[in-house]
Amino acid sequence: MRPSSSPQYSRLVNGSPVYYGWVILGVSTLGLIMTSAGQTYGVSIFLEHFITDLGLSRSLVSSLYTAGTLIGSLALPVVGRSIDQYGLRRVFIVVTMFFGVTCLYMGFVQNALMLGIGFVGLRMLGQGSLYLVCLNAVNRWWVRRRGLAIGVSGLVASLVGVGGFPVLLDRLIAQYDWRITFMLYGATLLCIMLPIGSVFLRQQPEDYGIPPDGDLPPEPEEETEQVATEEHWTLKEARQTTVFWLIIISFSSIAMLSTGLMFHMVGIITDHGLSTSEAALVYVPIAVTTALVNLISGILVDRTPVRWLLIGMLFLQALALGMVSFVQDVFMAYAYGIILGASGGLSRTVSGVIWPDYFGRRHLGSITGMTAGIGIAASALGPMPFGIARDILGSYDTTLMVCAVIPLSLCMLSPFIRKPKKEEIGRG
Repeated sequence: MRPSSSPQYSRLVNGSPVYYGWVILGVSTLGLIMTSAGQTYGVSIFLEHFITDLGLSRSLVSSLYTAGTLIGSLALPVVGRSIDQYGLRRVFIVVTMFFGVTCLYMGFVQNALMLGIGFVGLRMLGQGSLYLVCLNAVNRWWVRRRGLAIGVSGLVASLVGVGGFPVLLDRLIAQYDWRITFMLYGATLLCIMLPIGSVFLRQQPEDYGIPPDGDLPPEPEEETEQVATEEHWTLKEARQTTVFWLIIISFSSIAMLSTGLMFHMVGIITDHGLSTSEAALVYVPIAVTTALVNLISGILVDRTPVRWLLIGMLFLQALALGMVSFVQDVFMAYAYGIILGASGGLSRTVSGVIWPDYFGRRHLGSITGMTAGIGIAASALGPMPFGIARDILGSYDTTLMVCAVIPLSLCMLSPFIRKPKKEEIGRG
C-alpha cells in the first residue's frame, strides 16, 4: 500500500468539492448493504423455502451452508493480497460481477448439489469478498477519524441492510417467488452496484497527493513524528504476535455464534410460540441497535482503548445466547434482538478498526484477507450444530446455553490484548 512516488491527478478525486474519502465512504456503504444476499440475515429469509421447495432437511441445508461457507472462505486470503497488488477497483469489479451472476444462478437451483454450489458463491463473494473490499476502502481513506467513518458506515448499512433487507426480501418472495427475488437481486448488482463502484472507487488518498481524513499536509516535524509512531506490519510479522491470534479467536467465536443465531432466527423464535412474521420483525431491533451502537462505539473507539469494546462485545454475545432460551413473548424477543444487535454493533466497529490500528495500512489487504477467511470459516461452524441439535433434541435451548460459555470465557483473555510493537517479535 505504498503511495505512488509521484502523485496522480484525477479531476474526479482532486477536483472534488469535498474530501474524496466521503465519496469512498458512501460507495463502500452501498457495497456493504449489497452484500445482504450473501449474509446470514439475508440467506435466512430463504431457508424455509429451500427446505420446502427442494425437499431437503434442515440438517442438510445447514450442512450445505457450512460447507459453502468453509469453501468460500479459502478465497479470501487471495482476495486480500489482490487488493494490495492490483487495487480496490479492479478487485471490486471482478467480485461484484461474479456475485451478481451467482444471484442469477440461485434462481435456477433445483437440488442439493446446486444449492451447495450457490452457497459457495454467495458466501465467498457476498459475505466475504465484497465486504472485504468495501471495508478496506474505508480504512485506507480514513485514519484519524477512522472510528467515526466506520460508525457512520455501519449505522447506514445496519439500518438499510440488516433492518430493511430481510423485510424487503420477505415481501418480494411473497409477491413473486424466491427464485425471481434472487434474480432481481443479481440484476441490481450488475446494473447498479457494478457501474457505481467501477467509476468512483480509488485505492488510497496518498496516490493523489491527498492526506488521509482530508487534513492539511503535515509540517515536516509532524510528518516525521507520524512516520515514527505508525508501524506497518506484514502478514508474516503480524502472525508472530500473540495478540494477532487472540483477536482472531475472539472474532471467530462471535462469527460462529452470530451466524448460528441469525441463520436459525426464525426457527428459534417460532419454537417459543411466536409467529414467523413476529420472528422476522426481530431483525428490526437488531438492526436499529446495531446501527446506533456502531455509530456510538465508532466515536468512542477514537478516544478509548479498543480492547474494552471487545470485552463488551463478548459479554453481550454471551448474554444474548443465554436469554433467547427464555423468550416467551414479543417483548422478550425484541429485548433479545436489542442485546444481540448491541453485540453486533460493537463487533462491526472493533473488527473495522483494530486491524489497521494495530498493524497499519500498507499490508491491510493481506492481513484482513487472512483474518476474514478464518472468521468466515468459523462462521461456517455456527448453523450446523444448531440445526442438528434441533433435529435430534427437538429444541435449540441446550445448545444455546452451552454456547454462551464460549464468549464468556474469552472475556477473561481480552485484557491481554494490547497494541503490539515490532521489537517484541522473537522475544522468548
